[in-house]
Amino acid sequence: MATLGKPQRQHRILRIIEEQPLSSQAQIVQLLEADGVVATQATVSRDLEELGAVKVRIPGGTMAYAIPEHSRERSDAGDDHLRRLMGEFVVEVAHSGNLVLLRTLPGSAHVVGSAVDRAGIPGVLGNVAGDDTLVLICAETHASSEVAAGLADLAGL
Repeated sequence: MATLGKPQRQHRILRIIEEQPLSSQAQIVQLLEADGVVATQATVSRDLEELGAVKVRIPGGTMAYAIPEHSRERSDAGDDHLRRLMGEFVVEVAHSGNLVLLRTLPGSAHVVGSAVDRAGIPGVLGNVAGDDTLVLICAETHASSEVAAGLADLAGL
C-alpha cells in the first residue's frame, strides 16, 4: 500500500469516477485500496470537495458522483466530455428569442451547465441551471436557433 500525494490521489479519484458510477465515499476508498492507495473516508471527502464533485441522478434513478469541472485537455477532450454529458443527461432542447432551454434528467442541469461554460460555445454568454432545466443566454449576434441545433446534435436529439 502506498500513500500518494494529494495531486496523484485526486487524479486516481477522477479516473475512478469516470470509469464507473459510484454513490458513496466508502466505495471510492475501497477502489483506491484495491489500487494500492491508502486513503481515509475523511481524506476522500475533502478531495471530492476540492475537485468540485457533485452527486447527480444517472439513468436508472440512482445517484452517482460526477466532476463537472473535469477537463484534462480543453480541446478535443472537452468536446468529448460535453458530448458525453449532453448525450447522457439532456432530454430536450428548445429556443426562443436569445435563449436556449435544455431539459435534463432530474439533478443534472448544473453538471451540464458547468460543462457548457467550460466548452466556451460561441455565442453563449452564460447560463442559469436549476434541477432539471438549464437556460442559456445567447449573444444578440448569434441565433439561438443555431446554438440550439448544435447542442441538440451533441445530445443526439
